[in-house]
Amino acid sequence: MIRHYILGTPAATPAVPCAPPMSPLPPDPPLAVSQEGRAAVLTLPLQPRDQVFGLGEQVRGMNKRGHLYRSFNVDHFPHTEDVRSLYCTHNFLLILPERGECLGIFADSAGEVLFDIGFTEHDRLSVRAAFGMHLYILREEDPRTLCRSFRALIGRSYIPPLFGLGYIQSRWGYASDTAVRTIVREHRERHIPLDGVCLDIDYMDHFASFTWNPDAFPDPAGLNRDMKALHVRLIPIMDAGISLEQTPEIAEEGVKRGYMITTESGAPFEGAVWPGLCLFTDFLQPPARSWFGSLYRKLLEAGFEGFWNDMNEPSVFYTDAGLQEAYEITDRYRNTRPCLEDTWKLLNAFSSLMGREKDLEGLRQKDGEREVSHLEVHNLYGTGMVMATQEGFHQYDPNRRFLLFARSGSIGSHRYGGLWQGDNASWWSHLLLNLKMMPALNMCGYLYCGADVGGFSCDTTEDLLLRWLGLAIFTPLMRNHSSLNTRDQEIYRFPAWKKMRSLLTIRYALIPYLYSLLVDCALNHDLMFRPLAFDYPGDPLARRCEDQVMLGEGMLAPVVEQNAEGRYVYLPEDMLCLRFRSDTDLDRIPMKRGLHDLSLKTEEAVLFLKKNTVLPLALPGAESTDQLVMTAFRLEGWVEEEASFRLFTDDGLSLPLQGIWHGIRVFSAPCGFRAESDLHLDLSHLISGEVKA
Repeated sequence: MIRHYILGTPAATPAVPCAPPMSPLPPDPPLAVSQEGRAAVLTLPLQPRDQVFGLGEQVRGMNKRGHLYRSFNVDHFPHTEDVRSLYCTHNFLLILPERGECLGIFADSAGEVLFDIGFTEHDRLSVRAAFGMHLYILREEDPRTLCRSFRALIGRSYIPPLFGLGYIQSRWGYASDTAVRTIVREHRERHIPLDGVCLDIDYMDHFASFTWNPDAFPDPAGLNRDMKALHVRLIPIMDAGISLEQTPEIAEEGVKRGYMITTESGAPFEGAVWPGLCLFTDFLQPPARSWFGSLYRKLLEAGFEGFWNDMNEPSVFYTDAGLQEAYEITDRYRNTRPCLEDTWKLLNAFSSLMGREKDLEGLRQKDGEREVSHLEVHNLYGTGMVMATQEGFHQYDPNRRFLLFARSGSIGSHRYGGLWQGDNASWWSHLLLNLKMMPALNMCGYLYCGADVGGFSCDTTEDLLLRWLGLAIFTPLMRNHSSLNTRDQEIYRFPAWKKMRSLLTIRYALIPYLYSLLVDCALNHDLMFRPLAFDYPGDPLARRCEDQVMLGEGMLAPVVEQNAEGRYVYLPEDMLCLRFRSDTDLDRIPMKRGLHDLSLKTEEAVLFLKKNTVLPLALPGAESTDQLVMTAFRLEGWVEEEASFRLFTDDGLSLPLQGIWHGIRVFSAPCGFRAESDLHLDLSHLISGEVKA
């Protein structure tokens, strides 16, 4: 059941394509609503054992109870658990009681929203939308059904091209086509699987979007042809700002057409990013989105099949006004010995320039015929850029899926692209955060998502990268990305590169399964990743578990602590433990329900399968998705009676989605196993029988 209420006068968002009719206020108790000026507030009591899930990309646990969260897209780097805002805003919560029906809350608002989830008072939840909200209240008997209802409300998730599920190598610092060719050659010579290489701002002319460095990358079309001959796609970055100095013709056209965000005076807003002062497209305007999307054409004509959008919160390093204020503060204390309080003022003068919300006050955008404050619609900016990018793809080739993932967005952008979990760090805590974010992002519609493998900032370690690979081989977006001035993070740089390569062979064996699961979840509004509490709501241990997640009909339990030789794993039911070292080297261990002390070396990855389910694995040998055999599979599973799976195959590129669902049914019998399928299946690794004591 879904109820739709409107509180105040919120700006329209693209989150809900077809909203249900509005219900009269107030909502049913115990929910209560009130107005505080333009702000709308929802409050409700929390019971002692209520758990609160959701908020997509946010810090802390899967259960969000006990903290204060702020939805306001910001470039917050690096993020620790004390921050309240990250790059995205996903204003959906699910309250799971100890017993009884589940409650869903979606605060559809484009401005700031505060979620006090038992922070001020442990037994109270409040949601405060600064500019009003469309409020959607959902009630269902179980959490998975509620999530399906919400996902159906917000529309079908983005489905990437098949190559997007391959391994992607990335780094800020690939500063020439020679560097890119070297990266690819090192992978291919060592037979390390690879499908994509991301180009960071180094490929641009003075870091300006929609440009190309003619000296370092003299022939982009030729480079693309050479890479595709090696089954590798190049994936360039695109930033939101339009450079005034490097691309004045684009900036002038945008101003002339009235497509730029303006100040209160009507002048275009100028903010500094990588290339210097930039203008920012007003993505609220459909013609402006179409215009911005058309700017991708030259790069598409050069052979690029995907992009990653960055700096689209929007991120601003400084403005002239902010810089002037910083200079005035330093001049005030020049030739003095400042006291302690004044010392902090001096230190903050320049360190606080980046992302100053004061710089956003007074900015104006056009919502149809209505001019609105940027702060009212701030959280839509990244979504608008993603929509514009997909529109550019559609203008160029409406029959093709292009790869797209972004750093910033809000619910609604999930229909147009994926996302990565922001600029993380090479910290073990961020490995765990990668795991915890996956279910919450799926709840909000983002199926194609993942984190920077190994961590973006700081120096990774060999064991951290191995453990991260052990998780990331299961996430749809698998990209190894690192920052300039950090340790080189490509797999082949490490003494244990062969072990890392072996983990990647598991990934490529899993791709047909992961692709099928993603497509199925997109079409049926389901979750790939889930908290254990969603599948086992009556199991107290499962409800408390924060370092294991469900994936399909299996379960992940990665090692997320340094120097650990394994971990404790809780099984809510009997399961088959698949402990992989490569796609063909693995242990098959049937395990009883309960707590287990599992040995896991750094080069091992683990997946648990429910009894009477099967996992199809691709045949070995593929070093890219182009080389995957999609007609023959090895089955893994613990089958006592009957197991089934639906495998999806298509050309991996076409729009609309056109493919074949291949049914796989396996039956256990005294004489062995038999299967019903139009695929070639190897059943020799399936097991049956009881767990030995």
